[in-house]
Amino acid sequence: MPYLLLALAISAEVCATTCLKLTDGFSRLLPSLAVATGYALSFLLLGRALKHIPVSVAYALWSGAGTAAVAAIGVVAFGEQLGRLQWLGIVLVIVGVVVLNLRGSH
Repeated sequence: MPYLLLALAISAEVCATTCLKLTDGFSRLLPSLAVATGYALSFLLLGRALKHIPVSVAYALWSGAGTAAVAAIGVVAFGEQLGRLQWLGIVLVIVGVVVLNLRGSH
């Protein structure tokens, strides 16, 4: 159950961050409300997950998965371009999360 809460927290954060692009500098109401709601929900779920998952593991997964997902959404949905170094950075973030999780949750 804690990892389901974490997955939902990541999803809420990704949705909120994606909606940031749609707010037009917070001049559009509905995307702005989606950002505020998404981040609030994300932190609530992350906080619940932290009752059972070490903060080092949970935050690494939350931030790393969120970063990679938002980068992919930027490319697919918004036509953003990523160079080789940016792709390398995303790969390194993912590798870093994997390495942190190799230790387990002891």
